[in-house]
Amino acid sequence: MSERRTTLVLGIGNTLLTDEGVGVHVIRRLQEQYPDREDAVFIDGGTLSFSLAGLLAEHDQLIVVDAARTGGTPGSIVCYVESEMDRYLTGNRQSVHEVGLTDLLDIARLSDHYPEKRALIGIEPESLDWGEQPSLLVDAALPAAVQTVLDLIDQWTLGHP
Repeated sequence: MSERRTTLVLGIGNTLLTDEGVGVHVIRRLQEQYPDREDAVFIDGGTLSFSLAGLLAEHDQLIVVDAARTGGTPGSIVCYVESEMDRYLTGNRQSVHEVGLTDLLDIARLSDHYPEKRALIGIEPESLDWGEQPSLLVDAALPAAVQTVLDLIDQWTLGHP
């Protein structure tokens, strides 16, 4: 019998800056629609804090959802898995959170809690102006982002590459 693996799904962003808060909006939908999921924990990570390192250590796998400028059209979704995520985070930084996320993952690595299975799901922002709701294009992408999170958890839980 294999050991049960759990996934920490961390949505990061500032919900006062329209599309900047998209990760938190995705987490809120996951919390509302899947409150009883036993293989995942959905956490609003806000604008990141080192206090999340302890939470990260409690789970085997990590999915981060955030606004990410990748050159795509507003509302487009990218999914960087494992080494792709590492390359994105150490490359040309396009989000205020990537520095904090890199630091958080460095803490996990140093404390021997670096998740082997990890992914960054990024949604291309349209606007980072003041506003508590995402732009129309980004808002329309929320269901697909939620599904991307769920598909990745299922893929990892079922042991498929």
